[in-house]
Amino acid sequence: MNVLLIGSGGREHALAWAISASPRLTKLFCAPGNPGIAQVAECVSLDVADHNGVVAYCKDNAIELVVIGPEAPLVAGLGDDLRAQGIACFGPGKEAAQLEGSKAFTKELCDAASIPTAQYKSFANAADAKAYAAGHALPIVIKADGLAAGKGVAIATTQDEALGFIDECFGGKFGSAGASVVIEEFLEGEEASFFVVSDGKDILPLATAQDHKRVGDGDTGPNTGGMGAYSPAPVMTEEMIERTLKEIIQPTVDELARRGSPYQGVLYAGLMITAQGPKLIEYNVRFGDPEAQVLMMRANPAQVLDVLDAAARGTLNEAELDWSDDVALTVVVAASGYPGTPKKGGEIRGLEEASSGGSVEIFHAGTKRNDAGQLLANGGRVLNVTARGKTVADARDKAYAAIKKIDWADGFCRSDIGWRAIAREG
Repeated sequence: MNVLLIGSGGREHALAWAISASPRLTKLFCAPGNPGIAQVAECVSLDVADHNGVVAYCKDNAIELVVIGPEAPLVAGLGDDLRAQGIACFGPGKEAAQLEGSKAFTKELCDAASIPTAQYKSFANAADAKAYAAGHALPIVIKADGLAAGKGVAIATTQDEALGFIDECFGGKFGSAGASVVIEEFLEGEEASFFVVSDGKDILPLATAQDHKRVGDGDTGPNTGGMGAYSPAPVMTEEMIERTLKEIIQPTVDELARRGSPYQGVLYAGLMITAQGPKLIEYNVRFGDPEAQVLMMRANPAQVLDVLDAAARGTLNEAELDWSDDVALTVVVAASGYPGTPKKGGEIRGLEEASSGGSVEIFHAGTKRNDAGQLLANGGRVLNVTARGKTVADARDKAYAAIKKIDWADGFCRSDIGWRAIAREG
C-alpha cells in the first residue's frame, strides 16, 4: 500500500523507519520529512494546513493510509477531512483531539467519566487565576490550556513563580494557547507514559516509557519537549498497567464514543504513579517525542503498519504487535540555547559511524541539508540517539558511546538519561 506520513521530527523519523519495514508497503511518502526520513521515504512539499490540498495529493498518488504524526493537524481536523473523502487516517478527529488541544476539555471529561486526576480549576483571566494561585498550597501546577509545544507548563514552587507564569500565559507568550489556564494541585509520585492504540471501540495496549522533561541533569532547569526516554518503565508493573486501562484509558475511549467522537489513533497517557495508584496528568493524541523512538526500537517493525492501518479501518481486534524484551533508551542531542533560542546552522558529522553496529539508530529531529549536501542543525532538539540493550544501563552505555562519535560543536545532552531505572537495577 501507499502511505503518507505527516510530520518532520524525530517521532516521524522513528515511525517512518518502522513503517518502511512492512512487507505490505509499496511506497512511503512524507510531508515535509527531514534528511533522516529521506533515507526511507520520498519527502514531499505539501501544506498540511490546506486540507483540500492534502486530500487531492492523496487521490493523485493513490494513498491508502495517512498517518498524522504531530498534534496540530489533528486538532485542526485533518483526520475528519480525510475520512470524509474516504481516505483511511491514523489519528483522531477534531473533537477527540481536544484531549490534547484543551487541558480544560480533558479535565471536564475526567469529571464526567470519574477518571482519577489532579484537582483543578480553569480560568479565563489573569486576575481570577492569580487570586486562586495566591491562596493555593505550593508547589502548584499551571498549564496554558491550548497547544504550546510542550512548554506551556510551570511547576511553581514560589508565589512569584506562579504569578509570573500566569502573567506570561495571559500576556501572550504562548499565543492563543494561553488565553485560558488550568491550575492543578501538585501530584507526588513517579511519572510514566503509557500508550495504547484504539480504533474507536477496541484497545490494543502498546508499551510504557519514561520521559525526562527538564533540560538539566538530575531533573533540573526548565521543562522541555523531552531530553530523553526509555522503555519499558519499571514503575509500570502489570498491576499498574491493568489499573490504568480499567480506571483511565477504557473510560476515556467509552466516553468519547458515547459523545459520538470515537477515538482512532494512538492515545498517550501521561501518568503520575501516586500512593493511591495511577492518576492522569495529561493526554497526548499522538506518539510522544521522544517516546516514539524507544517504542519503535522495541516493537516488531514489520507489524507496525498493520496496527496503524487496523486502527484506521476499525479492525484492531485482528491486529497484534510483538515487543522485544530488550530495553530501548534514547538521548536527545539538542542545540546550544535550547529550550530558549537554539543555535542553528552548525554542521553535524559522524552519524554513520555513530549508528554502526546494529543496536543504535539515530533519528533526525531538527536537521536539514544545504546545497552542498552538508547536514546542519535546524532546530532545538536535533538528534535522537537511540539504543537497544539487555538492561537500561546497557542501552544507556551504547547510546552515550554513539554520541561521543558525533562531531557537532553546538550540541549538548543530559548525561543521566535512565537514572531512576538504573538505580533500580542496582
